[in-house]
Amino acid sequence: MIIDCFIYNKMPFIYTTNRRSFLKKSFVLSSASVFTTMLSANSALASQDNEEGENFTFLFQGDSITDGNRTRNNDWNHVMGHGYQYIISSKLWYDLPEKHFHFYNRGVSGNKVTDLQQRWDADTLALKPDLLSILIGVNDLDAWMNDNTKFTTADYEASYYGLLKQTINALPSVQLVLCEPFILPVGKVKDKWAIYNDEIKKRQDVVTRLSVEFNAIHVPFQQVFNDALKRAPADYWIWDGIHPMPAGHELLALEWMKQVGKKLKFIRT
Repeated sequence: MIIDCFIYNKMPFIYTTNRRSFLKKSFVLSSASVFTTMLSANSALASQDNEEGENFTFLFQGDSITDGNRTRNNDWNHVMGHGYQYIISSKLWYDLPEKHFHFYNRGVSGNKVTDLQQRWDADTLALKPDLLSILIGVNDLDAWMNDNTKFTTADYEASYYGLLKQTINALPSVQLVLCEPFILPVGKVKDKWAIYNDEIKKRQDVVTRLSVEFNAIHVPFQQVFNDALKRAPADYWIWDGIHPMPAGHELLALEWMKQVGKKLKFIRT
């Protein structure tokens, strides 16, 4: 019996050249096509159902950049943390009180994609967001830089893909916003800039591919910081190469609203 293989979503599938395996292969490929079609249909349905954003729920997920030292209780002075997500929510709450928006921040400092997976049911799916914004990846890169072989680019992509598929299955009408991780040459990042820069680009490419595959809004943060270097040095925007300065968070917020506003017209930029 002849053994062969093919690649689907970067995972090898082994099959034998008989009728049963041929049908199995056809089913896998057909299912992939149906899944992609469903994503497009669900996204279109979501935008039609709530084009004006009434009672829209926004959820920000990620690591320390999103966490922003947020409170874990109902202290509304700190509930959104201190960063780009705070700037976005405060502006939209101020500009559009008639929309009755709901904002949640569930970023957790130090998180990698695998950490998101462990708390996803309670911290994401249970909140039933209309829009889910995710910024994750720099801790995955740092783990790999510290010789943890479980955090390669391939691992990042496979885990991220599984997380998004789980989300779409549970919340078929959710609008995904995928923000690319970013760095600038400051501190330890500058000391190993060549390898940091090469590896972050690989993970940024993953976010771009997943944005297309899941019909998500893509937010290209790295280019925003690269352009900002024409105005001020790197440590003006990001103090340690990873975590933004206040001006850096403003850059993130402006770019986020610009990209999301292209699709959700009720967001004013």
